[in-house]
This record gives sequence, C-alpha cells and structure tokens, in this order.
Amino acid sequence: MTLLLMAAGRGSRYGKLKQFDALGPNGEFLMEFSMYDAIENGFDHIVVITQKTNVGFLTDHLSTRLPNNIKLDVVAQELNDLPKGSTFNGEREKPWGTAHAVWSAREVIDDSFVVINADDYYGKSAYKKAADFIKANTTDYALAGYTLKDTLSEHGSVSRGVCKMDEANNLLSVNERTKIERISDTIKDADSGLEFTGDELASMNFWVCNPSIFTSIEEDFKAFLKDDSNIASGEIYLPFVIQEMLENNKIGVKVIPSGGEWFGITYASDKEKAMADLKKMAKEGGYKSPLWN
Repeated sequence: MTLLLMAAGRGSRYGKLKQFDALGPNGEFLMEFSMYDAIENGFDHIVVITQKTNVGFLTDHLSTRLPNNIKLDVVAQELNDLPKGSTFNGEREKPWGTAHAVWSAREVIDDSFVVINADDYYGKSAYKKAADFIKANTTDYALAGYTLKDTLSEHGSVSRGVCKMDEANNLLSVNERTKIERISDTIKDADSGLEFTGDELASMNFWVCNPSIFTSIEEDFKAFLKDDSNIASGEIYLPFVIQEMLENNKIGVKVIPSGGEWFGITYASDKEKAMADLKKMAKEGGYKSPLWN
C-alpha cells in the first residue's frame, strides 16, 4: 500500500514552506508523523510530491530516517508536465493544483493508495481504517471524514469540503466552502452565507484511491488547459475530479468517519498548538522520541 503526500504548496497564508517546518519534539516535519502512522498500519511505499527545487533535499532527509524496507519516491510537480498534445500560452508561477499533484505520481504508483496533505495531522486511526478498507476493496474509493467543528482554526477562516452522504455512508457530494469560521456560537461560510451545526463531516483531503484516477485527472486536465482563463492562476482540484467520477458512475466512494484527531497549520499562529500537541503525544507514548531510530 502506498501513501502519497502533497507537499508542493507555497505556504502563502503561513508565510513560508510549512511542510518543512520543524514541529516535532526532535525537529521532525509534520509529514513524518503521517508516514510513521501509515507504516505502522502496513503501508510500505511513501511518495512525496514537492517542488522541483526541494526534491534532492527531501530525498536526502527522508532516506536517512525511513526504515530500510520502505520504498521512497520524491517526485516534482512541474508546470511543464502536461498530457500528451496539450500546451498552454502565457505566464504562470503557482502549481496546477492538487489533482495535478496526484497525477504527477502516475509513473510510480500502480496499486491502491492514500492521498493526504503533508501539512496536516490526521490521527492514527485514519490509517488503520484506510488500510482495512484497501484490503477489503479493490475498486471503490473512500474518504476519511472529520467532524467540521473539530477542523476550524482559531486564527481565521478555512476552506473545507462539506460532505453529503446517504444512509449507508456513500458519498453523494463534497461542496467546497472557502471561508468557514466560528463566530461566537455560529459556524458560517462567509462566501455563501450558509450556517452549519458543526457536526457535519468534512473532507480534509484524506482520500483512498486507485490508479484509475490518473486517467480521469488527465482527461479533466486536458479540458482545463483548453480554457485560457485557467492559465494564469486556475487550479484543478482533486475533490472536483473525484466528484465528477462519482457523478458519472465511474466509482463509488465510502465516507469513513476517521475516529481520530485532526489538526493543521493553515496560519503561522497554528504552529504553537501543533508543536504542543505533538510533544504531548510523544510524552504519553503515542510516538517514539526521536521518531526514527
């Protein structure tokens, strides 16, 4: 089983490359705790998608830490990595988005895999549930859902995919709400004006996929590139591709309540709490300290 970590973001709200910030008690990156939890649950292949300038550094950093039996691939997400026959005109600096990040790994993944953000902590139980799902399913997809009220930041609004499901926990839709925050006793999306109870399940980009997604991303990316309005700053997002696959009956997606704690570092102000949480978990025996031998 493979764990794919998306670590190519620019950290615009955080102020720097948060993926490589030393948050652990012994200077570990947050993504290293995700790798540790995945390996504990039988994952034996780690793939990290990052900027081209970081490939060498990250390869050296992780190869000295991960167990010898774990396969490691560090892959660059590059602007010129396009579907055959596709081109674009104009200037662009930022990556093409999370779906393109996943597509960048198409040459190194040939089995079911989990996709996560490198700058989020998902909790141990999410990997156990994902591993159990993969062992029992070869074609379906899954999404680890987190309770919305537990994923908010005290320091500003956040973007969250709010899930709709049927009674059997089959995913019906994921609606991106880009400015959700708690104001007094209310949880509200400033863009749409919608209010939430906080008990809804939210997507934190923890997806269980199989290689069929690479074909769907490529098809959507080709169409995306034909629209000149997307070239300067548009992005192709992983949840949108999965939603389209769902609507076209290409896949089924189960929502798995993660049963664990999530935290992330959207803003620089989130760092202090993340460091305290990781230190506490290490002190209580949830993680070795240092993490790797």
